[in-house]
Formats: sequence, C-alpha cells, structure tokens
Amino acid sequence: MPHDEVSEIQRHRAKRLRREMTRAETLLWRYLKADRLAGLAFRRQTPMGHYIADFVAHSCKLIVEVDGESHDFEERIRHDEQRDQWFASRCYRVLRFTNDDVMRNLEGVVLSILEAAEQAAPLSLTLPRKGGGNPNASASLTSDTDTPEEP
Repeated sequence: MPHDEVSEIQRHRAKRLRREMTRAETLLWRYLKADRLAGLAFRRQTPMGHYIADFVAHSCKLIVEVDGESHDFEERIRHDEQRDQWFASRCYRVLRFTNDDVMRNLEGVVLSILEAAEQAAPLSLTLPRKGGGNPNASASLTSDTDTPEEP
C-alpha cells in the first residue's frame, strides 16, 4: 500500500507537537521509546495523511492516542471518530486513553498497549537465506526411516 502524502505544514506541526508534549504523553513515551515495550518500535507525533498520531507502531499497525479534556466535547468526539475511521481504512487499530488514565494508571495503560500489540502482530516466519538453511533439517524431512549422519 503506498504511503499517503504528508504536507510540509503537517511535518512542521508534528515537530512542534514533539517539543510540546503533555506530561501524560511524556510519561508514556518513556515506556514506548527505544523498543522498551516488547521490542516494538514506536514513533511519536507521526504525521499520517492529514492527521498526526500521538504514538504509532507501524510493525503491528497500532496507534495510541492520549487525549486531554478537549476531547470530551461532542464536536471533538465526532472528529476523533473520523480520524479513527481513516486510520482503520489503512488497517491501523487505534487505542485511546485520557491524560488522567496515563497519570493515574500508567502500568494498566502500558499493559493494554502490549496486549493490543500482541493481538495485532503478524506471525513472523523466519525463512532461510538463499542457499542457506540447515542441511540436516531437509535431510530429516525426506525420509522417516533414514537418520542423518552425525559428523
């Protein structure tokens, strides 16, 4: 799937939001940065199309939003629903927490994020490199009666 265009205005806005994160966002970022949460690589204040996601892990298509009091108003709730639908149309799951959730129950928030990431994570199959692999493994698949010789 091709990436959506991101305007320079959105890029500058995202940079400003990174510098001006709320206390709750800063606290949560300490847990999400540097692959500390199950090795997931989260990015903060990431422009995506016409929106900026607070935190996103592209590997498992998970977005985490930390909302302040302004998200309690009906107009803002409708706007958030439109955002969530846009992200969902690109196969991203959105988790929303309030600033208060993060400040009062950080461990619970982190656990919820981890559970959602585990549910969303695609199966990872490790394939051998071209010409590589374990020669004994292929020999053991060819016949049930033959046993591979040990060196």
